[in-house]
Amino acid sequence: MIQVSLTKEGFRQLEEKLEYLKTVRRPEIAEELKEARSHGDLSENAEYDAARDARDRNEQEILDIEEKLRVAVLIEESAPANVVGIGTTVTMKCKSTGETRTYKIVGTTEADPKKGSISNESPVGKAMIGHKLGDTVNVETRLGSIAYEITEVTK
Repeated sequence: MIQVSLTKEGFRQLEEKLEYLKTVRRPEIAEELKEARSHGDLSENAEYDAARDARDRNEQEILDIEEKLRVAVLIEESAPANVVGIGTTVTMKCKSTGETRTYKIVGTTEADPKKGSISNESPVGKAMIGHKLGDTVNVETRLGSIAYEITEVTK
């Protein structure tokens, strides 16, 4: 794995998830395995197989998060208050449709558009960075250029 760009918040969230997987989920799965073993023949025990699969997924996720944290590079959130940067939340209004969207600009690992966070490397994120409240920004998409007006910027 190369480097992973994370905001301070994203780094903290990964640390919390890692702690949960190790201290809560791992013992839960161990208990599930113990319970499933007590039911006898393991060769035809679906409960045991499911618990084993859960253990393997959990351990893989632990390894993945540990690796991300090991190679993480914290993104500086140094943009002025009214300028879009990593770690800021931007509200923008589409000039052609009037539709309003709000996104938090984050590193690629943290991006989850369904939850309102987009990557600083996405077309919209990349286009917005460095612009300020009131600016009109043209975003190049596969459907062509879309103009957005920045209506709010918050830290």
